[in-house]
Amino acid sequence: MDTLSYKTISANKATVTKEWVVVDATDQIVGRLGAKVAKLLRGKYKPNFTPHVDCGDNVIIINAGKVRFTGKKMTDKVYLRYTGYPGGQREITPAALMAKPDGAQRLMRRVVKGMLPKNRLGAKLLKNLYVYEGGEHKHEAQSPKAIDINSLK
Repeated sequence: MDTLSYKTISANKATVTKEWVVVDATDQIVGRLGAKVAKLLRGKYKPNFTPHVDCGDNVIIINAGKVRFTGKKMTDKVYLRYTGYPGGQREITPAALMAKPDGAQRLMRRVVKGMLPKNRLGAKLLKNLYVYEGGEHKHEAQSPKAIDINSLK
C-alpha cells in the first residue's frame, strides 16, 4: 500500500498555478457576480485550494458599467465610509457612485472587497482583480480565457 497517496496536498507559492480569466458583467446582478468573483480570486473552485495561500486566478471584469441591482437597491442602498474626523461619516448610493468617473470600477472593487477575508491575504487577493467599465481591457498579452460566470456555483 502506497501511503504517499493519502497525504493531504497543501499548495504553496511555488506550486500554485494561476490563470487569467475574463468575466463579462453585462446584465449581471452585483452581489451574485461579486460572490463568484471573490471565490475565483480566492481559488475555491480549484481542487488544491489552501485557505492561507493566494492560489486563486487573476480576474478581469469587463462591462462593469452594465451591472444591475435587484429591486430599488440602486437608489435605496447606502454605502458608508468614515473620513477619520469627528462627524466624518459619509454615505453614497450606488446610483451616485456609478455617476462618478470610474464609479463602476469603484463599486465592483468595493463589493468584491467585502467578500474577501479581512486580513493581509484579502488585501493581496484584491490586487488580482482588474475592473473595466467598457468591453476592452489591456491584458491581451496574458491571453486570458473567457468564462461564463453563470455556470459557476
